[in-house]
Amino acid sequence: MRYWRTKILSESTRRGVDLVTQIISFSRGAEGKNTAIQVRDVIAEIQRIVRQTFPKNIETIFNYADSLAKIEADSTLIHQVLMNLCVNARDAMPNGGILTVSTENLKIDENSAKIHLDARPGDYIAISVTDTGMGIPPELIDRIFDPFFTTKDIGKGTGLGLSTTMKIIKNHDGFIKVDSEVGKGTCFKIYLPATDTYEIQPQPITKLESGSNELILIVDDETSIRSITSTTLETYNYRILTASDGIEAIATYAERKHDVDVILLDLMMPSLDILTTVRTIYKLNPNVRIIAMSGLVANEQITQTLQECGVMAFLKKPFTVEHLLRTLSQVCSQ
Repeated sequence: MRYWRTKILSESTRRGVDLVTQIISFSRGAEGKNTAIQVRDVIAEIQRIVRQTFPKNIETIFNYADSLAKIEADSTLIHQVLMNLCVNARDAMPNGGILTVSTENLKIDENSAKIHLDARPGDYIAISVTDTGMGIPPELIDRIFDPFFTTKDIGKGTGLGLSTTMKIIKNHDGFIKVDSEVGKGTCFKIYLPATDTYEIQPQPITKLESGSNELILIVDDETSIRSITSTTLETYNYRILTASDGIEAIATYAERKHDVDVILLDLMMPSLDILTTVRTIYKLNPNVRIIAMSGLVANEQITQTLQECGVMAFLKKPFTVEHLLRTLSQVCSQ
C-alpha cells in the first residue's frame, strides 16, 4: 500500500511539474536563443528516443531530404515541438501503427503564401509527422491549438502541447498545416524558413503554361484554396467551376460532365469519402480526368483504386503555380 501511495504521489508530482513547465513556456511565448541549426541533427536524437521508448507495435520511419537547408532556431524548442508531435502520434495509435517523420526543402511562392495566413514567399524546410491512428474529427480540427483544449483523459494531457507548439513555430516565423481523417490518421506539417547558409543551385526561369479555355472543376472544402486556385487558373486562361464537398462535386459534374475537362479533387473532404466520390464520378463518365490534391500521402491501395477510376496525377499541397499549371497542361493533353 505504501508503495502505491508513493507511486501515485510521484506521478501526481510529475504531472504537476509538467503542467507548470508548459504554462511557463506558453506564457513566455516559447522564445529561445536562435542559432543556425541542422534539423537532421535534432530529428536524429528524437529518432533514438522514439525507437528506444515507444511500443514495439508502432513502426517508425524517418526520411531525410538530401542537402536539407539549415534554419535559424532554438534547437531545444524545435526538439520540444517534434517530440510533442511524436508523443501525440503514439497516443493516437493505442493498437499500433506507423509513425513517419520526413523532411524536405520547399519553395513557397506568392500563390501558396496566400493560402496560409502566416506564410511568406521564400525557401522553407518542411517537417512532417504522420501517424496511421484514430484521426481528428472535423468538428475538433479547428480547436486543437486552443490553450487547455485536449481530447485525452483527465491526467493524461494538459491541453498546452499543441498551443505551445503553435506559439514556438510562429515565433520562428513558420506555420503549421494539419490534415486528418477519422480512422485513417493525421499529418502535422511544420514549415520553417530556411537560411541562406547552404548553396542552392539557381533554377532556370521557365515560362508558365497557359490553358486553352478548358473548364476545370475545383473541389475543396477550404474556401481560401478554392478562391486562390480559381483566380490563378482564370489568370492563365482556364474557366472554373467549384464545389465544396463530394456531394456537390457529383451534382455539379452530373450537370456539366460534357463540358468539364479536368477535376481538381482534394482527397480530404467532409460529407462523402474520396473513394465513393471518385467511383460515382467515374460511373458518370469512365473517361473522366481527375487530378488529386492532398497534404497527406495516400496508401498504395487507395492510390491504385483512384488511378483505376480516372485519377491521372497527384498534387502534393502546398504546390506552386508552376507545378499546378504544368500538371494541368499534361493531363489536358492526354
